[in-house]
Amino acid sequence: MRGLLVTGTDTGVGKTVVSAALLAAMGAEGEGVAAFKPAVSGLDEEPDGGWPADHELLGRETGQAPAEVAPYSFGPAVSPHLAAELGRIRIEPERVLALARAAGAQRTLVVEGVGGLLVPLTTTFSVCDLAVELGLPLVVVARPGLGTISHTLLTVLHARSRGLDVRGVILNRWPEPAGAMERSNRTTIERGAGVEVTTLTELHGPDPRALAAAGAALPWKSWLGGG
Repeated sequence: MRGLLVTGTDTGVGKTVVSAALLAAMGAEGEGVAAFKPAVSGLDEEPDGGWPADHELLGRETGQAPAEVAPYSFGPAVSPHLAAELGRIRIEPERVLALARAAGAQRTLVVEGVGGLLVPLTTTFSVCDLAVELGLPLVVVARPGLGTISHTLLTVLHARSRGLDVRGVILNRWPEPAGAMERSNRTTIERGAGVEVTTLTELHGPDPRALAAAGAALPWKSWLGGG
């Protein structure tokens, strides 16, 4: 299966925007693309800054229906395992895996995780377990500011301890101009993780052209193993 799994150091770091940008850039290059997110929560919350719900945004870039992108959706803004418990729904890892593999059977697949790498989808199956089962290379999205060094290096360290191939780190919402702290964070993470760290400035709305341009600036071809 050809694709990437986009994870983060935390919730709210911008994984969905990065995933949508990657899909937009791949599609613009003629790649057949599909998106998958095992679960989406927080649908009871008001949309933030004109951005649609995660599965809606990803589906816009691939032509998939939101329910095809995310098989489980929940109103409360809590971890999927708790949202499922509150809704008296059972998330089935076997179903999640089967749907992800089917989505990526004939298209380049971008899987967006939920929150950080160790967020539980069930009490016994995490986003990291999903990544291991799918075997896709990992891209880690992180914040550029204070605290990001430890969060990012811990994420990379755990991913590698599970045998995952971390292809890159993206410091999202990169300020222009960047300060001494942000520049140092980038260098320190790159040195400590031994992986290329790229940056992405903040996008302020779901404009398809802006998403495609942002994705085109990322080294997604090398992350996929295609140069």
